[in-house]
Amino acid sequence: MKKLRAIFFDIDDTLYPTTEFARQARENAVDAMIEAGLRLPRADALRELFELIEEFSSNYEHHYDKMLVRIPRSAYEPINPIVIIAAAVVAYHETKFRTLRAYEDAVEVLKLLARTDLVRGVITTGIAVKQAEKLLRLRVYRYLTPTALFISDQIGISKPNVKLYQRACQDVGVPPGEALMVGDHPAGDIDPAKKLGMWACRVRRGGKYQHADGARDPDFEIHNFWELLEILGREFGIDVGPREPAGVP
Repeated sequence: MKKLRAIFFDIDDTLYPTTEFARQARENAVDAMIEAGLRLPRADALRELFELIEEFSSNYEHHYDKMLVRIPRSAYEPINPIVIIAAAVVAYHETKFRTLRAYEDAVEVLKLLARTDLVRGVITTGIAVKQAEKLLRLRVYRYLTPTALFISDQIGISKPNVKLYQRACQDVGVPPGEALMVGDHPAGDIDPAKKLGMWACRVRRGGKYQHADGARDPDFEIHNFWELLEILGREFGIDVGPREPAGVP
């Protein structure tokens, strides 16, 4: 039986459907901008926003400000542009408040893993406070090991740099061969984990990397977290005890 002492999770498109949430939130933001006075066809406005995100990354904090800089002033004057920007921000955050939820099976499995002695951590890329906010909003932080959160912005090392994974293993005191990485991104999650000597489990349940290939094959592949639990029992002898009914804290 293989030995496992730590399990790390990516957040986006692993613990919750990030790609679907982001699409919905951005569409709602554009609709709010138009309602506030932006005079652009919806399809054109969405195309401009998605192009901007592609250029500046999803972590850029001024998408809507930059969007109004890129389009003719005639598309919104005499409306004060800050009102249109604020409308987009409000719509985005309202979507977040309403719909940002973890996969139910992810929450239930993390709850079960919290019964074990496994280190339960996160290795993720993004702005530190935003990624931490997700863990709280998704209601999964309570099931994680507080000292095992590794966010690229806070650590100063980003995926796919193997040093990020090495730092995580060193800090929790577990050799790579006794740690498992669970993520959706073949190049960002699987390849560096495998290169370091960790076990790697790829999540395939949608998202923008659903059909992407990496340089290395994962050790395991899952479509939900119940499958992960089966792997942990079969391959590593991890016993979490009986399942509780969904929704029990």
